[in-house]
Amino acid sequence: MSIELSLAAWALVLAVIQLLLPAMARNRETGIGYNAGPRDRPGPPMGTLTARLFRAQANLFETLPLFLAAVVINHLAGVEGSMTLWGCWLYLLARVIYLPLYAFGVPWLRSLVWAAGLLGLVLLILNLLISG
Repeated sequence: MSIELSLAAWALVLAVIQLLLPAMARNRETGIGYNAGPRDRPGPPMGTLTARLFRAQANLFETLPLFLAAVVINHLAGVEGSMTLWGCWLYLLARVIYLPLYAFGVPWLRSLVWAAGLLGLVLLILNLLISG
């Protein structure tokens, strides 16, 4: 398996972690009984950390399909190289760093890290365009 595909697999691990973290935080706020039930009535308002974790999750899920598609297309086209390697590492590392920055409410740096992840995605797409 290529390094790029391995990094895509690690991005999926990150996605699972980002599914669990806000759910666990919400369980602490509402109790397991509420979350296991039908939730017909709204629970208590989300705490700051829980809301940030949910927003960070949504943010990851906006770009993850694009990242995975770009990795797979580059692989299937046989055009993996230094640009795809840099793109994958940049995307994944930025997404890992982004999570705690968002959770702890760090402004500006969080946005720069987000932009670095986007740059990784752009490198993957650019590689497809110049290799085709």
